[in-house]
Amino acid sequence: MTDEELVVEFALIRLDHPDLDLEEIASLVVRRMGPDRMLELAALNLGTRDELRGAVFPAAVEHVLRVIFTLRGPAD
Repeated sequence: MTDEELVVEFALIRLDHPDLDLEEIASLVVRRMGPDRMLELAALNLGTRDELRGAVFPAAVEHVLRVIFTLRGPAD
C-alpha cells in the first residue's frame, strides 16, 4: 500500500467518524486492513525507527500517524 492510498483510507474513515481523534482513526485504518497489512505497516515502522516499539498493532498505528503527519507538512 502506498502512502497516498493510506492517506485516502484515513480520509475516508475520518469522514465517517469526524468525532474521533487522529490516533483512533489510525487504529480503525489498521483494523480494517487485516493482519497481513498490519504486519506490513509495523515492518515499515521498524524500518523508519530502526526498532520495533511494542506490539505489532501499536507499531502499525504509529506508522499510519507518521505518514499522515509527514504528508500534512509543517504546522503553521
